[in-house]
Amino acid sequence: MHFEFNVEGGNFSKAGTASSQLKKILKQLNVDPKVIKRVVVALYEAEVNIVAHAYNGVIYIDIDTEKIEIKLIDEGPGIADIELAMQQGYSTASPEVREMGFGAGMGLPNIKNNTDELRVTSEVGKGTTVEMITYLNG
Repeated sequence: MHFEFNVEGGNFSKAGTASSQLKKILKQLNVDPKVIKRVVVALYEAEVNIVAHAYNGVIYIDIDTEKIEIKLIDEGPGIADIELAMQQGYSTASPEVREMGFGAGMGLPNIKNNTDELRVTSEVGKGTTVEMITYLNG
């Protein structure tokens, strides 16, 4: 199964749409609730990162009998230091984003904690790609 979602940067009213849709799909497929929770948390965090930091992005979701693969590609400022960005509490979020309750610097650490495999690549001035895999029997 393949799904695709477009994400608009700055549109916090729609943040979480893809993760909500994925949750419904996984429940219909009778996926283990623990796996659903992990996948939905990771996707929500990644989705909010696009909304908070990028101009726009696309989320690609592939589900098979063994795993859920999610790839998020955004057009934005990129991440200058991925290792630093992976540290809890590190954030480049604007004051406006922080005032809305986002940008606490827990996004990437939460994604890492809720996926089995994570790869983040970024080019400053172009954007970021986040690839995550969660195994259904993990």
